[in-house]
Amino acid sequence: MILTDTHCHLYLDQFEPDIREVLDRAYNAGIEHIFLPAIEWESLDQMQRLTHPQVSFYKMAGIHPCSVEDHYPIDEERLFELCRSEEFVAVGETGLDYYWSKEFIKEQKKSLRIHCRIAKESGKPIVLHNRESTTDLLDLIEQEQDGSLRGVWHCFTGSVEEGKRALDMGLYLGVGGVSTFKNAGVDVVIQQMPIERLLLETDAPYLAPSPHRGKRNEPSYIAIIAKKLAAIKGISVDEVASITTQNAFELFGIH
Repeated sequence: MILTDTHCHLYLDQFEPDIREVLDRAYNAGIEHIFLPAIEWESLDQMQRLTHPQVSFYKMAGIHPCSVEDHYPIDEERLFELCRSEEFVAVGETGLDYYWSKEFIKEQKKSLRIHCRIAKESGKPIVLHNRESTTDLLDLIEQEQDGSLRGVWHCFTGSVEEGKRALDMGLYLGVGGVSTFKNAGVDVVIQQMPIERLLLETDAPYLAPSPHRGKRNEPSYIAIIAKKLAAIKGISVDEVASITTQNAFELFGIH
């Protein structure tokens, strides 16, 4: 059984004291592929430190919406040069976040449009962050969709209607720890989404699944999320692992 974590900030300082143990636990739990979305330019250097003999890492380049304030205007030329190279498999993470602040909505939207343009020009998928901004995010992606934009709505927590709208626009949906939270309702929505368009993710060190909720998240917990998705869909964990890993490879162009 091979599992894939399609969204993990494993390069952050929270993992520095025990990174080897974290990666060993991940591999022992079946996780052999970890995708690393960037938060800002500094993320790219931090990613270089990650190595493990049995785990493969895949890098992305982008500016998180909560980092736009510190990096605006976005260096579009630099970002495009990075994303067009074989070193990076995706553009992001980007998106909109109205939870922490609504002072830079205009700048966040401009940044997201830049990321969309680069994704289309580079042929790489886009990784979308959304927090309390669903309508604006989907409206903007719909405007940018010209048939060539691919990507994933990371940490999907939307309604059935919002999920179907995202699928109709060609997006995949990222299933993470929130799907295990009691009364969150994500499991009910995910049950109605096709598994062929679902990806597994942790968003570590954030949003650890139950029973680790509130603690540091880590890639090995993908096994917990896979078990939950298997229960939701009424299939085996092995099937979930196989299908979601294949989904990730298809979206991110991994051969």
